[in-house]
Amino acid sequence: MTEPYESQRPKKGPIGELFAPVAGFGVTFSSMFKPTVTEQYPRRKTPPQTRYHGRHQLNRYADGLEKCIGCELCAWACPADAIYVEGADNAEAVAGSPEAHMSPGERYGRVYQINYLRCIFCGLCIEACPTRALTMSKDYEIAGPTRAGMIYEKQDILAPLAEGMLAAPHPMVEGTTDTEYYRDEISGPTQEQVDWVREHRPDDDTLAAAAAVVTGDAPKPTPSQHELRPDQDRAVATRAAATQSSVDVRPVQTEEARP
Repeated sequence: MTEPYESQRPKKGPIGELFAPVAGFGVTFSSMFKPTVTEQYPRRKTPPQTRYHGRHQLNRYADGLEKCIGCELCAWACPADAIYVEGADNAEAVAGSPEAHMSPGERYGRVYQINYLRCIFCGLCIEACPTRALTMSKDYEIAGPTRAGMIYEKQDILAPLAEGMLAAPHPMVEGTTDTEYYRDEISGPTQEQVDWVREHRPDDDTLAAAAAVVTGDAPKPTPSQHELRPDQDRAVATRAAATQSSVDVRPVQTEEARP
């Protein structure tokens, strides 16, 4: 015959038993006299913490080439099967110009999709990326009214060209291999790259800025990093929200999601 279960929790005394039914109200009463802090979103956006995992970003090298090589390791590492990648050969990026590259090496990511209806923001994909092409920004505004809109394509997460970068495709820096790129030894476009783009795409919008970098009339390009807008200090934003007396009440608009 089994022995009856006995709780290991300490038993309350007579006074504790008397106030046990109303003990939970102590938390309520202790909070009644504290100031209320309301986040004034979306009028005032508070930056998240430093290690926050938000929207993904595909990064570039300083000369404009993409870091993604289409290896699909991020898709294999994703536990939610939220990433779909199709790689292609750089030699096929531009017909008749096998020297053109979208990324260093032999391959690049031709198709890159992230389904944010499945993504759990675990960060395993960025750990699996061998070239640091995929990182996670602090952007949390990725909600949408339709299912189709939650599937982000490559152009939605690809980092924009910084001032002085040369739009791909174009040849790699002369005398280099993908190793120099992976070691981050490329500081910007070269004259040979500018001449190639001028010959094949004379109306390219990035030619003038890249040529200024080559001649030394402009500083070397710095790959852009996503920042939450507006860029505010968290402590300052919290104090501002605490002193804000009015609350912006706006009607909520809903749209039926597509099945």
